[in-house]
Order: sequence, then C-alpha cells, then structure tokens
Amino acid sequence: MKILFFDTHRYEKDVFRAANEAHGHDIVFAEARLGPETAGLAAGYDAVCSFVNDRVSAPVIRTLKDGGVRAIALRCAGFNHVDLQAAAAAGIPVLRVPAYSPHAVAEHALALLLTLNRKIHRAHARVRELNFSLDGLVGFDLCGKTVGIVGTGNIGRVMCRIFRGLGCQVLAHDLCPDSQFAATEGIRYVALEELLGASDIISLHVPLTRGTHHMIDAASLARLKPGVILVNTGRGALIDTHALIHALKKKQIGGACLDVYEEEEGIFFEDLSESGISDDQLARLLTFPNVLVTSHQAFLTAEALQQIAATTLSNLSSLEKTGVPVNQVESPSAG
Repeated sequence: MKILFFDTHRYEKDVFRAANEAHGHDIVFAEARLGPETAGLAAGYDAVCSFVNDRVSAPVIRTLKDGGVRAIALRCAGFNHVDLQAAAAAGIPVLRVPAYSPHAVAEHALALLLTLNRKIHRAHARVRELNFSLDGLVGFDLCGKTVGIVGTGNIGRVMCRIFRGLGCQVLAHDLCPDSQFAATEGIRYVALEELLGASDIISLHVPLTRGTHHMIDAASLARLKPGVILVNTGRGALIDTHALIHALKKKQIGGACLDVYEEEEGIFFEDLSESGISDDQLARLLTFPNVLVTSHQAFLTAEALQQIAATTLSNLSSLEKTGVPVNQVESPSAG
C-alpha cells in the first residue's frame, strides 16, 4: 500500500521505518499538515496518515477521494479533527490507534503537576543562575488531597491508580461508571458537579466531543475550590481558555498544567523561537507563574511511539489484505 504521511516529525520517522519492515508498505513522509491546501499532494496514494492538528474536513475528504485515496489512518487516538460523516459518505474508512501507552500520558500529567506544585521549573532556573534561595518555592503534599479524574478510560484509570498510590482520595466522573473498578481501586464515582466542587486537583481525560467542548467554562470554574490545580492532557478545547485566563487573573484557581491548547494548530510542534507567536491568549497564559505549558508531548515515549507505529501500519495491512477495517472510527450517524 502506498501511504503519504502528513505532518511528520523527525522523532517519528525512524520508528515508522522500523515498524514498516514487517509490512512492506511504500511510505512517504511530508512535513505539511493535511488541509484544503495540501490534500492534492495525496493524489495517487492508497492511504494518508494524519496527525492531531491536521484538518480532515469534507472538502479535504472529497479531494482525497478524487485522488484515489482509500483509507485515512490516524496515528493518534483522538478523531475530532476528522469529518466522520463526510468520510463515511465517501466510503473512506477512518482508522485510529485506540490505545498505545496510557502510562505515557498519565505519567506526563503527573510530571506536570509535581513540577508546578513543587516549583521545580523555577528552582531549576534559579540554581543555574547560582540562586539557591527557597523563597517562593513552597508547595503542598499530594498525600491526603482529593483528586478528581474526569474520564476513566485507559489513561484515566492509570491516573486513578497513580493518585491512590500517592495516598490521595480519588473522585471520578464518567458517563459509564465502572463499579467493579471503583471497588477494586478504592475510588468513588460522583456527578461532575460534586467532583468540581470537592477536588483539590482535577485532571481531564475525556475525548473532545460536542458534549465535552468547553466542559470547563466560566460557570464550572466558579464552582472550583480555591487553590485547585487543573491538569489537561486530553484536548485543548475541553477548557475555555478565555474563562481560564479570567479565573487565573482573579486568583480563583491555584494553577493550570496544560499539555494541550485549543488553538494549538500552527504553534505546537513548531520552533517559533525567532518568529514569536501572534496568539494573544497563549501569550497571556505563558505569563502566569502558576501555569505550566508543554507542547502536546504527553504521548512522547519510545514505547508509545512504537505502539502507535505498529498499530497504524497493522490497521492498513489488515485493510489491504482482508478489505475489513480494523480500529475504524464509526460515523456518529452509523447504527
């Protein structure tokens, strides 16, 4: 199968080449993101491979279809950037990586929290300048705190176990509560409103859908405990950035750990150290001493990259050999 990879980066090319030795696909890497301006590049390819900040809209899908593309492979779990109805109408299956390493994302979320809480980033910068003062570096014990985990899929469950291991009380919210998991792990499922009002730390692990878009908005931020720390390694638009900035300015919350940002396209994964950024909201977020931002890197471990490559290529190999899509994302109107 001839596959064009969009929005590729140096860290993943060798991993995909190694994984492809077991499949023998003809793979080509492009740095350009998939969008209306670049979809024509895929003419003559059997499949395209897309990443999280591509824009796989209806016009893009029509162009892919006209160019002979028979499959869209996502090398990620999320699919909010794809018009699934348009893909279904075009008869192009959308294949994803439903799980790679939930530990990678969960451990990064914990790393962000610990870094912000214990001021590790600030302490590191001070020591490099030979400033060994401890003023302004006071944090708090995680042990004994109440942690709210929103979404108990693969990543959320790992987060529950991590925080229970740290001696925290864990509240969870999920549309499909798992009473057996709760009993085994010693957590408690509650309504979202209760979780928001009772938690000292809140970590988001749900997909971006119409129902979860801006689930953390001005109204929900107003219900949070003073000093709460928000952690988001899911999708940027789970949080209303404007409302978050207002809450930070008013000191309604204690801080935010963000690996994702709702307008990250064109910014994250790029080196803008010389050109700067024109996004005023992100620039404002970066000015807060109690906000820690990383560039959508929670998934970035060797183990996760290997699993992503293996699953992505296996999805396409299975489709080529059997004609039956594996790990297909169904259109919302399906069934």
